[in-house]
Amino acid sequence: MHYKGIKLNTNNMKKILYLCLIGLNAFILLQCKTEKKEISVKEPEENKVSSIFEEGEIEAYEESLWSIVPKATKIEVIAEGHDWTEGPLWLPEQEMLLYSDIPRNAIYSWKEGEEAKLYLQPSGFIGEKFEGSEPGANGLLLNKEGELVLCQHGDRQIAVMQSSVLEPTANYKSLASTFEGKKFNSPNDGVIKSNGDIYFTDPPYGLPQRMDDPNKEIPFQGVYRVDSDGEIKLLTQEFTRPNGIAFSPDEKKLYIANSDPELAIWKVFDVLEDGSISNGKLFYDVTKLVPKEKGLPDGLKVDNMGNIFATGPGGVFIFSPEGNVLGKIKTGQATSNCAFKADKSSLYITADSYVLRVRLSL
Repeated sequence: MHYKGIKLNTNNMKKILYLCLIGLNAFILLQCKTEKKEISVKEPEENKVSSIFEEGEIEAYEESLWSIVPKATKIEVIAEGHDWTEGPLWLPEQEMLLYSDIPRNAIYSWKEGEEAKLYLQPSGFIGEKFEGSEPGANGLLLNKEGELVLCQHGDRQIAVMQSSVLEPTANYKSLASTFEGKKFNSPNDGVIKSNGDIYFTDPPYGLPQRMDDPNKEIPFQGVYRVDSDGEIKLLTQEFTRPNGIAFSPDEKKLYIANSDPELAIWKVFDVLEDGSISNGKLFYDVTKLVPKEKGLPDGLKVDNMGNIFATGPGGVFIFSPEGNVLGKIKTGQATSNCAFKADKSSLYITADSYVLRVRLSL
């Protein structure tokens, strides 16, 4: 075969084809490397999470949920391996989360980029031997002075830690331990009004035998208020298991959870000028969900727009101020409580042995 005066025999043709194939392979390899380099984008460090909670999901019942929780949000695990987590509290100055592990009689702390670690022990029972399963602190609060206030199961009181939150010690001063001379059941959760008054619930969960405990002194499960002078007022005794408690943004409404499987509800009350409550109404009833999903109405928080984030069967319900369910953060766990970061950009959730985070819209 001839081409432009060049004689090509079989051997020459084989050499030319061989060289062409080598060149073609080199070209293809170069293109692949170039394309791979072009599409490989390093994820920003701040978007990385240590763990995604694969069991959970965020479910919208109304489209307006996505203005509160971004569609792309995932449920993150920030701590796990606990016995029973509760009482999350964000410390804004320290940029730190505190939370209780009630059976361990301990409080743990967590900061971004760090592992959770023991913060304070004992947290709710100072004695030598506790007969029940829940001796530790439950709800945690921060007062106007920046002091840690604890709902202590084992010691059956509301107390304030007598040291800085930066240098915690198990040294407590009782703020409220009795009503009309009778010991509280086991203060569970609370909220501090802007004037410093502490509103708290008192179910029997910290008593070793709960309702049948021989040391139970008060025959009902009350909701109370203790003012800055230490005066204690009974607000209501209508609940069978009062639990989570929170104010509306203007403090004119008070929401209270009832964690009774036979009456799993939230109620809302008007807050009067003297600090008392009245006109209690049913806010939402989830009793029918109790046999189907883990958990009961428990801790709750309210955002700046008045939306209520309430733990209950299956996770965290997100209600509008009118009582419509906008959506649900489904954890699949018995979910006990939640707390906002100071700027409301994240919601921290205590769910059985886990502590979770969900990023919110600002």
